[in-house]
Amino acid sequence: MFKGIAYSVLASVTFGVLYFYTQLLGAFDSEQTFGWRIIATLPVLTLFMWFSGDLSHIKQIFKRILARPSLLLLLMITSVLTSAQLWLFLWAPMHGRGLQVSLGYFLLPLVLVLAGSILYGEKLSKLQYVAVLLAVFGVGHEIWRLGSIAWETVFVALGYAAYFILRKKIHTDNLGGFWWDLLLILPVAIFFTQTGDTPYLKFLEYPSLILVVIGLGLLSAIGLGSYILASRYLPLIIFGLLGYLEPVLLALVSLLIGEKIGADEWLTYIPIWLAVLVLVVEGAMHLYQQRKRKQHLELNLKQYSQRVDLDDKS
Repeated sequence: MFKGIAYSVLASVTFGVLYFYTQLLGAFDSEQTFGWRIIATLPVLTLFMWFSGDLSHIKQIFKRILARPSLLLLLMITSVLTSAQLWLFLWAPMHGRGLQVSLGYFLLPLVLVLAGSILYGEKLSKLQYVAVLLAVFGVGHEIWRLGSIAWETVFVALGYAAYFILRKKIHTDNLGGFWWDLLLILPVAIFFTQTGDTPYLKFLEYPSLILVVIGLGLLSAIGLGSYILASRYLPLIIFGLLGYLEPVLLALVSLLIGEKIGADEWLTYIPIWLAVLVLVVEGAMHLYQQRKRKQHLELNLKQYSQRVDLDDKS
């Protein structure tokens, strides 16, 4: 589980950096940025999988497609689900809708927790119950404050949940499945790079864009790859609750790029930030208990070894 937690934290931090990084792509609109992101991410992800030994998953899924062609249709659905989220992630900060999207990421863990409990029978610890109640209060306040909920928020919360549930259902919840998601959407990504006036001349006007696009692919591969691996190694409930780190970072980045939290919005964000703090405390307690158990085990082994030595001498 520790490996899954580490991947989840790495993904959240990378996504926070990536949210701010999109400001460097001002020469492109959101569709062009999405296109270049997919094109740049696919080769970096392939290299990442080569180093991690996950390339075999690509071949295994290809064999499954040949044996059951209907799997390709389901892969196209997961491809559309994740690609729409990647586009929205880039579109939102460029159009002043970053806080609405970050609220969707706040709501997503609750949906995942609910799905984990209902679909997979996963159980919550006492501190996790506290975190969920705090998050429910924060999200509930936002819905009450607005009288409705933004479409971006709903799209993130329900779309991503459907994506992860479907991937588990068809057993493509690995980097190979995500690689196929990107490959299937690649023609659309290439089309998007052709939109707008003289799209390739922008690289001549701003030569640094080449490095920016490469960086976009690198960050995307690290963030998305870590996110997919975290979903694979963690129960859906734990994966969902750890997801609260990401929207906290996204909200902070949204504030850094000029968006504001109104006075009547603090009752939305403060309870959710407290929920994150509760999870951090539980994680620290879990690591402390693991360390104490390890020390106790080592002490017992040492004492046992000493007794064996004394018995041998006697």
